[in-house]
Amino acid sequence: MTKIEKRGGTLGVETRAADEKRTLVGYAAVFDVSADIGGWWTERIAPGAFAGTIGGDVRALIDHDMGRVIGRTVSGTLRLSEDSRGLLCEIDIPNTTDGNDLWELVERGDISGMSFGFRVTKQEWDETGDMPVRTIQAVDLFEVSAVAFPAYDETEIGKRALQEWRDARSSNAENTDPAAAPVSRAAHRARLKMDLDLRVRSTR
Repeated sequence: MTKIEKRGGTLGVETRAADEKRTLVGYAAVFDVSADIGGWWTERIAPGAFAGTIGGDVRALIDHDMGRVIGRTVSGTLRLSEDSRGLLCEIDIPNTTDGNDLWELVERGDISGMSFGFRVTKQEWDETGDMPVRTIQAVDLFEVSAVAFPAYDETEIGKRALQEWRDARSSNAENTDPAAAPVSRAAHRARLKMDLDLRVRSTR
């Protein structure tokens, strides 16, 4: 997949066991919290950013490794929902080597973060301050992960997104005829002069 970004944080993940079912619960993302992305920009995720994608086919992974699947939405072993805080994940842990190891590591506190892999489909940039601010309004969500080192990586993709936004803004400015404003002002002055001449003539 191309243009996939990964974000995460030490938001915490906990274990819940009931009726022999083991479930990890945690937030892969939170809304309206500013995060510094490598010193390049500040980023926020808007409420509703996941609303159009959590009903799709999303996997739960370990450390973003596509070969270490521990849950999936279409099988019901991964459940995703948005609440007032962010993207809530519930993963029913399988009785596999990866699943058992992950359960042990989370219980020990060795793994305490979650992350998610996504592609931005709608965003806004604001460069009025010292650092650009990116507001992510909608995404395609591909996976959520339990991770040992929640990191804001893949900054190159975001940097390209910022440059594309700058280029589009520049292109829109260039497509506006630079002579249009002076001509318009000149035409306005000419009309004013004509009106004044007519008024002067009418008073004679």
